[in-house]
Amino acid sequence: MSQSLYEALHYSELISSLFGLHYFHRHATPEKFYIEACDDGANDVLVIDRVSTEMTLAGVKDIPPSGITRPICGIMGTIRLVAGMYLIVITRKRKVGDLFGHTVWKALEFDVISYKKTILHLTDIQMQDNKTFLAMINNVLNTDGFYFCTDYDLTHTQQRLSNTSPDFQEMSLLERADQRFMWNGNLLREIIEQPELHKFAFPVIHGFIVMKPCCINGKVFEWILISRRSCFRAGVRYYVRGIDSEGHAANFVETEQIVQYSNARASFVQTRGSMPFYWSQRPNLKYKPKPQIRKDTNHMDGFRRHFESQVLVYGKQVILNLVNQKGSELPLEQTFAKMVNGMEDGLIKYIAFDFHKECSKMRWHRLQILVDTVADMQDEFGYFMLGSDRKVMSEQSGMFRSNCMDCLDRTNVIQSLLARRSLQSQLQRMGVLHVGQKIEEQADFEKIYKNAWADNANACAKQYAGTGALKTDFTRTGKRTHWGLVMDGWNSMIRYYKNNFSDGFRQDSIDLFLGNYTVDETDGLMAMHMQKDWKFLTLPVIMVVAFSMCIISLLMAGDTWTETLAYVLFWGMASAVTAAVIIVNGREFVDAPKLVQKEKMD
Repeated sequence: MSQSLYEALHYSELISSLFGLHYFHRHATPEKFYIEACDDGANDVLVIDRVSTEMTLAGVKDIPPSGITRPICGIMGTIRLVAGMYLIVITRKRKVGDLFGHTVWKALEFDVISYKKTILHLTDIQMQDNKTFLAMINNVLNTDGFYFCTDYDLTHTQQRLSNTSPDFQEMSLLERADQRFMWNGNLLREIIEQPELHKFAFPVIHGFIVMKPCCINGKVFEWILISRRSCFRAGVRYYVRGIDSEGHAANFVETEQIVQYSNARASFVQTRGSMPFYWSQRPNLKYKPKPQIRKDTNHMDGFRRHFESQVLVYGKQVILNLVNQKGSELPLEQTFAKMVNGMEDGLIKYIAFDFHKECSKMRWHRLQILVDTVADMQDEFGYFMLGSDRKVMSEQSGMFRSNCMDCLDRTNVIQSLLARRSLQSQLQRMGVLHVGQKIEEQADFEKIYKNAWADNANACAKQYAGTGALKTDFTRTGKRTHWGLVMDGWNSMIRYYKNNFSDGFRQDSIDLFLGNYTVDETDGLMAMHMQKDWKFLTLPVIMVVAFSMCIISLLMAGDTWTETLAYVLFWGMASAVTAAVIIVNGREFVDAPKLVQKEKMD
């Protein structure tokens, strides 16, 4: 046995001893990949032909001894790039916790393996394109927040799972998964088409999961927070806003808070999503680009589709719109209110709350105004609860759909407050909290709760905006701090840079990963090779040179003050004029997506 094979097998045994079952071996030969499930009693092997790309089922005895063996944690899927097909596997995972006896894992590292043994058949341009596409795939895989469970459905809420039929329970995880939250659905298309191969793959969600054992009054319970990011109309902050023609909203996230105590469990679900009509906010080098509402489109069709699907899945809808009611955000708020009134649907209620105005000058206690406003509706909606005898004691009949501009910072703060209020009722009903006790008074649990919701905010924000969330100091501590303001300023600067100079590549990466763009080796990728206009290269250089000369003129004074002033004015004017030209042509200087469809970009 070779040293590398011995090390691989020794490592796989270590994995098994540490983590139990549900791991795999990948055996590779020049002609085929063999994916072997290493569970007790497993005999089936997934065989992938590296030439024909065909996937078939075989037995352990069919694995050739000459193959190179590596332990893997699971299959993410396959994707076609310029050099042909690639296999994406999970190579490292970390246990998050146990959900009702099922282990939940976080995927930490991946490997993208070419079917082809060489790429020497490609031209230099094709090699460069293939390298770019590989970088895009890795860009998505390296975005923190991929989770999976090999024997439990993470894509559905507790209430949805309880309302399923016996036939649904018999389905494989791939068949029954909620397609909105299955981020590797596009990568698993070939496996999904062959039911006999379903045992070798599982849905992977993107978002955030935290699972904490907690104790109040000496009673130990499990507290869980799951955020599921939708893969429909997914993207980055400024390039994906509003909805598409199917009614899918940008940055839609379903967040479920679960508590389990003494075999009883309860769940409270909220959603967030972009304002569901056609609007955009393309980056143009300005700190806050002006939002544009599309004028030549019937907004009501997509708007109606969005809320009809939301009511069907979640029940009654209470919209909490947290945008500013002045300035550039005002037209968006007015349009949203007008659209809701136009639907004349009694199942949808609209509440506008100017978050920044109400909480200005550090008056964060005023958030209680909104919580009190919706208290009766929250009590009416209730929450899902299973008794210790597995009988349904109550169901959640409605949903709070929160949004601000990005559905990140303000939204997460409000969601954490509503979730706490629901948890208060659940823990009292379960007998964990005594009558009259408040969660806020339980210092140890409050610390866990606040930090988890702040971590949730950071995870969702990094996936969408590229940085951690703003206002997390309030979520963590219950008050706004001056240091929090400083950190918000820093994160805002980082967001500005990424939104203008790296988000085009991030958007292309997501579209490639989710199948919104497919690579065709026979087509020339003209968009990938378009040269920037001369202004893109020349004007920034002129501006930097002019600004530098202005500083030099100040430091190295001329013979007279008038000469110095003339130099400073000349170079200062040159710098200012060049900067103004760059700002006016801002869209030409930002990093824009190259692969997306026009409908998505408008």
